[in-house]
Amino acid sequence: MYLRETRRTNRDGSVVRYLALAHNERHPVTGSPVAKVIHNFGRADRVDREALGRLVTSISRFIEPDLAVAAAAGTEVEILDCRRLGGAWTLDRLWERLGIGAAIRRAAEGRRLDGEQVERVVFALVAQRALEPGSKLAATGWVAERVAIEGCAGFSDDAAYAAMDFLLDALGEVAAEIFASVAHLLNLDLDIVFVDTTSTYFETETVEDQVELAEPVIDNEVTNPTEAGQRAFGHSKDHRDDLPQVVLAMAVTRDGVPVRCWTFAGNTTDTAIIRTVKDDLAGWNLRRLVRVADRGFASAANRAYLTRGGGHYIHAEKLRGTNAEAAAALARPGRYKTVADNLRVKEVQVAPGGAGDGDDGVRAARFVVCHNPASAERDAAVRANLVAHLRGLIEGSDGWSARRRDEFVGSLKGKPGLRRYLRRTSSGLLRIDAGAVTAEAHLDGKWLLRTDDLTLTGEDLAAAYKQLTAVERGWRDMKGALALRPVFHHREDRIRAHVQLCWLTLLLIRVAETSTGQTWRTLHDQLDRLHLVTLATGSGTVAQRSATRPEHKAIWAALELPEPPRFFDFTPASGS
Repeated sequence: MYLRETRRTNRDGSVVRYLALAHNERHPVTGSPVAKVIHNFGRADRVDREALGRLVTSISRFIEPDLAVAAAAGTEVEILDCRRLGGAWTLDRLWERLGIGAAIRRAAEGRRLDGEQVERVVFALVAQRALEPGSKLAATGWVAERVAIEGCAGFSDDAAYAAMDFLLDALGEVAAEIFASVAHLLNLDLDIVFVDTTSTYFETETVEDQVELAEPVIDNEVTNPTEAGQRAFGHSKDHRDDLPQVVLAMAVTRDGVPVRCWTFAGNTTDTAIIRTVKDDLAGWNLRRLVRVADRGFASAANRAYLTRGGGHYIHAEKLRGTNAEAAAALARPGRYKTVADNLRVKEVQVAPGGAGDGDDGVRAARFVVCHNPASAERDAAVRANLVAHLRGLIEGSDGWSARRRDEFVGSLKGKPGLRRYLRRTSSGLLRIDAGAVTAEAHLDGKWLLRTDDLTLTGEDLAAAYKQLTAVERGWRDMKGALALRPVFHHREDRIRAHVQLCWLTLLLIRVAETSTGQTWRTLHDQLDRLHLVTLATGSGTVAQRSATRPEHKAIWAALELPEPPRFFDFTPASGS
C-alpha cells in the first residue's frame, strides 16, 4: 500500500497533481501488477495535510519504532551519538555572560597562547567539576565521549595541565577582571565582604617532599604569607590532624557570590591569612569595604591591619577565655532589642582594657551582644545531657584509687564539652562544677561581635555576621558537590590551580542558584534531561537537541539566556 501521485495536463498547459491511496494487484490474465485505488485524496494542492499527518501517526502506532522512523524519514535512520547537553550549554552561556571566557582569552593572547583553545579547556574543566566531578584525566574522556561542549570536541591530559598552569599564572589579572564584570552585571552589594577559611587534607602521611615539619606562622609576624599549595601539618578544620593539608580562604559578597579564593601552606594561621586577603582586595577599587571574619581572625594585630586605608571590620569574639574587653562587654547589663523572631541584640561600649565607659578620653570599643532564644534552649538541653552523662561517669568514683581518677581526668582531655563541667576537690575527689554550669548558662544562645564601623546599626552587624553561613555553605559545596577532595595533584602549583577551578565552578553555580531561586542539584537534574543526538540519514548527518521542557525555559529565562538552537550541525552525505 502506498500513496500514488498522478498528473493531468490542462488545456492551458498547467499541470495538476492528484493523490490517492493505492495498492498493487496482479492482473488475472497478464500477471502484471496493476494499481488499485482504495481512496482518492483529490488535488495535491488542496489536500488536508494535517489529516495526512494524523493518519501517519495512527498507522505508526501499530508498527515497530524503527520501521516508523524509517518510514517517516523516507530512509533508514541510525543514532550515531547521544550526549548530555543542558548543563554544559547553560554553564557555557552563563560563563560568557559573566565575562569569564573573555577575561581568559585576553589573558591568554597576552601570553602568545591560543586564547580560544585555552579558554575552552579551562571551561571544560570547570564544567566537569560542576556536572560530574573527577580527575583531570577523567575529564578528557568525559568531554570526548559523554558531554557536548561547543568548540571543544576533546583534549589531552597534557592540554588540561597546560591550561591549569596558565590559569595560575594569569590568576591575578583574570580574577580582577572577572570580579569587575560580575559585580557590574549582577549589581552586587560590595560594602561588606565575608572572609572565612577551611582546610583540606591529603591521604598521605608525608608533607610536601619533607618529612620534617615546617615552622608554623606566628600570629604577630609583619610579613604577610604568600599563596602556596604546600602540604604541611597544621590545625585541621576537618579534624584530621594526622594528615598533611593546605589551608583555603574565600571572600564572599553579601549576595553569596564568591569573588576570590586563596590557597596557603597547611601550617599558615588564620590571623596571618587575613592580611594577604586585605592586600589582594585593596587593588580592586572597592568603594567601601567591611570585612566580616570568624573568631579565628580576631586579634589586635589583625584589627589594626584591617583599618589601614580607611577599611573596617566585623569580628566575632570568643565567648570562653575572652580578653578583658570582651569579658566586660558580656558582663555589661542592658536591654536587648528584638530585630527578628529568632534574634535579639544589645550594643555596649567598653573602654580599652575592659574598665569604664570610655570617659577617660580613650576611644571605646564597640561590641554587639547577639542572642538567639531558640539556640539558647538548644544549648541548655545539650548542657543538661552532658552534665547528666558526666554525673553517670563519675558515680562511685569516691571509691576509686587516686591513679584511676587521674586516668579518668586524662581521658577527658580530648572531650572539652565534658571536661568543662568537671572539678576536683582539694582531696582529689571528682565533682560536677556547679560554677562552670552557671557560667555556661550565661552564654547560651549568644555570640559577641566587635567592630570599628560607626555607621552600621546593631541589627546590620548581627545580620552581616549571620551571612557568614554563605561562606560556610560554599565550603560544604566545594568539599561535597564539587568534590574538592580527594585532591589528585601533588605539585604545589597544580594544587592551587585545582582550588581555583573549584572557585570558578562555585561562582557559576552560586549565580545560577541566586538567579533562579533553586539549588544547583535541582537545576542539574532538570538540565541533564536535555541531550544532543547525532543522527545518520541517507541525506547526511545531523546533530539535533532533544525537546526542551517548560522547566528548561524557566531556568534560561531567569538566567537571561537564550534557548539552545534545535540543530547544531548538518553534514550532507557525499554526492548530495
